[in-house]
Amino acid sequence: MTDVAAALKSAELAAIALNRAPAQIGVVTAISGFKLSCLLSNTDAYGVDRSNPTVGSLIKIPTKNSVAFGFIESLALGSGVAQVSGRGEAIANVDLLGETVSSERAGHPTFSRGISVYPVLGAPVCMATSDDIALIYAKSNAWALNIGSLYQDPDQPAYLMSQEFLSKHSAIIGTTGSGKSCALTLILRALLTAHRNGHVVLLDPHGEYAPAFAGMAECMTPETLQLPHWLFSFEEIVEIFCSKDRVDRSHETAILKDAIFAAKQDFIRTTGKAVRMTIDTPVPYRITNVLQRISDAMGKLDNPHNVVPYLRLMSTIENLRHDRRYAFMFEGLSMRDNMDEIISDILRVPVSGRPITILDLSAVPSEIVSVVVSVLCRLIFDFALWTDRREAIPILLVCDEAHRYIPQDERLGFEATRRSISRIAKEGRKHGVSLCLVTQRPSELSEAVLSQCSTIFALRMTNMNDQKFVRSMLPDSALGLLNSLPTLRQREAIVVGEGVAHPMRIRFSHLDPEFRPRGEATNFPAAWEKDTHSRAFVASIIDRWRSH
Repeated sequence: MTDVAAALKSAELAAIALNRAPAQIGVVTAISGFKLSCLLSNTDAYGVDRSNPTVGSLIKIPTKNSVAFGFIESLALGSGVAQVSGRGEAIANVDLLGETVSSERAGHPTFSRGISVYPVLGAPVCMATSDDIALIYAKSNAWALNIGSLYQDPDQPAYLMSQEFLSKHSAIIGTTGSGKSCALTLILRALLTAHRNGHVVLLDPHGEYAPAFAGMAECMTPETLQLPHWLFSFEEIVEIFCSKDRVDRSHETAILKDAIFAAKQDFIRTTGKAVRMTIDTPVPYRITNVLQRISDAMGKLDNPHNVVPYLRLMSTIENLRHDRRYAFMFEGLSMRDNMDEIISDILRVPVSGRPITILDLSAVPSEIVSVVVSVLCRLIFDFALWTDRREAIPILLVCDEAHRYIPQDERLGFEATRRSISRIAKEGRKHGVSLCLVTQRPSELSEAVLSQCSTIFALRMTNMNDQKFVRSMLPDSALGLLNSLPTLRQREAIVVGEGVAHPMRIRFSHLDPEFRPRGEATNFPAAWEKDTHSRAFVASIIDRWRSH
């Protein structure tokens, strides 16, 4: 063959490859429920090479009156005929996603989940085109927010449907360093930019999110947070004031209950209001009054051995009153019923340009963090419960490090916290309270709570137990995507559920450094380049340490 003839032949093959739309890459060889098996080849009948499909690639198969789409779950080299043919054939297992059918009214295809007509054996298998991907993941409505791009087509935006995401619970899961904090920040910033009068409460256990929402957040630390002791339920106050030993606690609990109830009655009498009061009714009472009641009850005892629980209880309360770390619980000499101010500040009512409240829990004593979370979650739910539904204020509660508060093992967490968050997970949507859980160990999170999450962002996970747990929680149509969980790059995630049109692998949009949380890893080499610190630097840290 001359050079001219060879060039013409090459051009002819290239033209054939370009004009064929789309090129067939294989055939269907087996069908079982929502799964297909396909025989794929790297070359077509003309010997022209095509891009190899990979795990997670989107393929399509024409049927009698529709086109079925699915994700490649796994790939393996073929045997027998594949090896004899020498054409690089492989076996692909496919999880079906949905189908496109032509609309009689509009005259153009529309995509829907599920399969009404299955492909037949021998049906051609093709790679999904950019137009196919654009049709499947098209922007559904005006409230669909661009949060990144699709893995299959970086030019195609990945949309989050805000109504579906916010009206139901969600979760962001991934191993340490996978980018959960940045993903949460990007999602919340997109939501609050589009909905500037939102109401978001973010529980921040590490104090890392304040810089990410500068100018749009009300940041509360133990120095600025108002959470007086009288807002705590009796179970929560017992966890703080009473001994951990079961026998000692039982004695102290009975004493404390009588004292608190009497102190609440004393305050109600001064207001002249009629209140149907229980030990958990959130009405103010003076802690000094409680101490006086305990002291009076102790003075009535004849047996000196019985005064031990009274003395122990009074000593604990006095010590906590004078501990600066607990200052947010005790208001000093003055006391007033400012529950409306406290809840208004936490829930951002009115919004006043700051739609998110960041509750920095990093400086809260570790022994009562779970109790504080319990109080906050309970107040949010009870406020929503007692609000007229016609005037309800929808609230998004974001719980970072959720496995600390609602662990799978019920013995590891404070029961009141688990109960408060579980109640929101089960009943919150009825009253306009939505929950977003963020965790690095989904296998250690309460399965009952995580199962209530309708939208899940799964970032990189290398732990086999976590991967297995996530697979058990997600729909079968996403299994092909989940195989890539251990190999996801930074800023990548698998997203499934009500908040997105269809399961997808995305790459989050770039987040400007000024909006990133403070949770990024320390750059050791850069920090060790110069010796810039002095003893005065250490002294300043010690002063700050002692002042808290």
